[in-house]
Amino acid sequence: YVPNDVRLDVDGPRLMVITGPNMAGKSTTMRQTALAVILAQLGSYVPAASARIGVCDRIYTRVGASDNLAAGQSTFMIEMQETVAILRGATRRSLVILDEIGRGTSTYDGLSIAWAVAEYLHDAVQCRCLFATHYHELCDLAEMRGGVVNYNVAAREHGQDVVFLHRLVPGAANRSYGIAVARLAGFPEIVLAR
Repeated sequence: YVPNDVRLDVDGPRLMVITGPNMAGKSTTMRQTALAVILAQLGSYVPAASARIGVCDRIYTRVGASDNLAAGQSTFMIEMQETVAILRGATRRSLVILDEIGRGTSTYDGLSIAWAVAEYLHDAVQCRCLFATHYHELCDLAEMRGGVVNYNVAAREHGQDVVFLHRLVPGAANRSYGIAVARLAGFPEIVLAR
């Protein structure tokens, strides 16, 4: 377990764009934040050195991949439907957890959807939101919106290997280490080289 600080405030930085490699801990950090909020709302112990958690009316999550073949719905369609439910239901007091919105379509369309969703949640809904993405362009939102901050889950390179530190640090990641993760998965060297 690696403890990480998460600071979101409806009157300050409320949308955290989280970048970094796959397997580094973006989803875990978001899930542990949501679980801490649920525990606090129940009046239970929160596993933290300290926690100040405001009232949260709802927690919305869009994490993972699934499809519904019987209904003819692709993974991307399910993702879009769940995102619509969030956009329609979230309030200023909600916590929204979004993991890689827009990944199931073309890069341009996916980035456009992710950007528009992030802007809408920041500008219109004004909720607290953790938004994990591999679209590094979304980090530019922090320069355009006062309530957006960039964080990344740290990783270190050692030759061709990457070590995941599982530590949330300020700033945007400079890359996603997709090839390094493919190497860890056991891709043949000829495929990695290509």
